[in-house]
Amino acid sequence: MARSRENTRARLLEAAHEVFAEVGLDAASVETICERAGFTRGAFYSNFESKDELFLALITQLSEDKLDEVSVRVKRLSGTEDPIDLVRQIADMSLAERMEPELLSEVRTQALRDPRLAEAFLAWRAQILGRVETIIREVSELRGLPLRMPVADAAALLLDVSEQCSVQSALERLTERQAARAMQSRLEQVVPLLIAST
Repeated sequence: MARSRENTRARLLEAAHEVFAEVGLDAASVETICERAGFTRGAFYSNFESKDELFLALITQLSEDKLDEVSVRVKRLSGTEDPIDLVRQIADMSLAERMEPELLSEVRTQALRDPRLAEAFLAWRAQILGRVETIIREVSELRGLPLRMPVADAAALLLDVSEQCSVQSALERLTERQAARAMQSRLEQVVPLLIAST
């Protein structure tokens, strides 16, 4: 029973990702998401209270998946990398391959209008920042890289820079390679602000 519910939820999230990416949050209907997933509205409402809750669950899943990948990659680094390469691994939070900047921008816009969604969005962001802080702390301690600022501030700065670069790249219609170069350039400016000279 629990496995079936998990599968239903996973299919609804995948369908929602496709539909949100195609038409946006406002235009996406519960009916369309259910049809894409092959379920009834009853199946939807047994898993999510609303479309907004589904959307937050989706961005949480996408960002957690991405952070898991980053955490694994960072732990596998040999220790001989340039600090910029290390920071690039940590800052790779744009979710570019699974989460379009348009979706994140849209939920922010909705959150500005809806206090309940704003509260949920801020809780999500705090959770993501906590994960980023953990990764930064691990890298700093394991690699002996002293930070110029508290870990929480470094995490917020990296996440802000990553998100802004992602949005700017989308606005400029950059290719994936061009977007990666833009992120690299920005990180070369940010790293000296984060890491003290040893």
